[in-house]
Amino acid sequence: MNDHTPIPATSREPGPPLAVRMAGIRKTFGPVRANDDVTLDVASGTVHALVGENGAGKSTLMSQLYGLYVPDAGTIEVFGKPAHLRSTHDAIAMGLGMVHQHFMLVDTLTALENVMLGAEPHALLLRAERMVRPRLQSLMESTGLRVDLDARVGDLPVGDRQRLEILKVLFRGAKVLILDEPTAVLTPQETQHLFGVLATLRSQGTTVILITHKLDEVMRLADRVTVMRAGRIVHECGVKDTSPAQLAEAMVGRKVNIGRPATTGVAPGEVVLDAKGLQVVDAMGVTRLHGIDLALRAGQIVGVAGVSGNGQSELLEVLSGLRTPRAGTLRLAGETFAPTRWLTPRTARRLRLAHVPEDRHARAMVMDFAAWESGILGYEGLLVYSGGGFLRRRRMREDTRDMMERFDVRPRQPELASGRFSGGNQQKLVLARELGQAPHVLVVGQPTRGVDIGAIEFIHGQLRKLREAGCAILLVSSELDEILALSDRVLVMNAGRITGERPVEACTEAELGLLMAHTEVHPEKAEAPA
Repeated sequence: MNDHTPIPATSREPGPPLAVRMAGIRKTFGPVRANDDVTLDVASGTVHALVGENGAGKSTLMSQLYGLYVPDAGTIEVFGKPAHLRSTHDAIAMGLGMVHQHFMLVDTLTALENVMLGAEPHALLLRAERMVRPRLQSLMESTGLRVDLDARVGDLPVGDRQRLEILKVLFRGAKVLILDEPTAVLTPQETQHLFGVLATLRSQGTTVILITHKLDEVMRLADRVTVMRAGRIVHECGVKDTSPAQLAEAMVGRKVNIGRPATTGVAPGEVVLDAKGLQVVDAMGVTRLHGIDLALRAGQIVGVAGVSGNGQSELLEVLSGLRTPRAGTLRLAGETFAPTRWLTPRTARRLRLAHVPEDRHARAMVMDFAAWESGILGYEGLLVYSGGGFLRRRRMREDTRDMMERFDVRPRQPELASGRFSGGNQQKLVLARELGQAPHVLVVGQPTRGVDIGAIEFIHGQLRKLREAGCAILLVSSELDEILALSDRVLVMNAGRITGERPVEACTEAELGLLMAHTEVHPEKAEAPA
């Protein structure tokens, strides 16, 4: 199979009428053809998955269905009626709703106020709330989308925000629900709950279009799947007629392997980072880390498993210099740090410690910056980039272009705003920046969150190469299969404590799941830190 040969699509089986038909859709952005003569049929009352690599054109296609973009060519029909979608208001009026990968909520408003925003049934706010509340409570009861309507959105956990986004579009009358990477930031438990909700909505006649990179989700939830590559549809079939391996090959254009290799690389070397008794207390007085001890060895990947929110983020922040602990010590590259003089990000870079944050938007990039500015962010003080009071911008652009080439960042346009790249390509650019400095220690959070299967294979390969070069890596991931595929040693965190430690050969998903759910383990099963 080559990248330019579409795979013949199977014909659509007889069944329910179409909820959506998009025919001959074309959309270009300057020299980039995002959609190239795309025809998509979605049956009513089904879950239809749309998969493909980052930048394949999935979100662009759905953005045209939701009125965010206007097609350059082609037609759209919704429930058999021609749809001229010039805005999101047109789409909502046709019964379409879209939940974006990055939530469109106002943190300072309550959940109820967010649902009403822009759709208030009365000019007086209190009267509007009294009118809306019973309708929402009935909707929550019938769908299972339960949220505290009086809670401030900024205080809600991620899973509740996701449910609120879906409630918001259903409240506006959506009969076709478009979900863009809905599980990218959810815990396994929240994902399972979301799947139950979507199954309920399907049984009630709602049509769901699911944009996702996670092929196991496609196999578990979808009725039909469409694969896009380079702006075109290359494969379409019923889910019962395919497999994850076939879908992965269709997405990338070749066979993909993201499992654990037969050999794990070099033997671990000396301890290069040693942390003792790390304690973190947040601004509300809640203890987030309870005396964590951690040692990282050269040439070894230590994976940290656990449900998000159990201290992993605070651990990454402390080790990268973004947060000062209340207690504890850190030894790195012959220097020792204590809370009175803690590591800073600048010092971390000088000591060859690189950091790939969990949240690339908040911590790793500036969305309005050009890609070349994000590509050197944090390293602009290096002599190669500055001297005599001037920044060597040409060199920065050239190095960013080289990084884009090595890490297959698409499109290869250093002048393009960072926010214009897909999530997977943003992630590859951040990794290219941090790995390109040949670090001795790398702390990385959620390296493949929101990333397609081809990019996952590439990122895993880069992390293994770095380990083989002698780098010590701390890997935090909410994906257990990623932890098991990459790690030499696995730690499990729960409620700010390490509840278990195993060599990866002794790990099973079932045992790790138990350790993630409980704070206590049997002493005879726990291993001493390496």
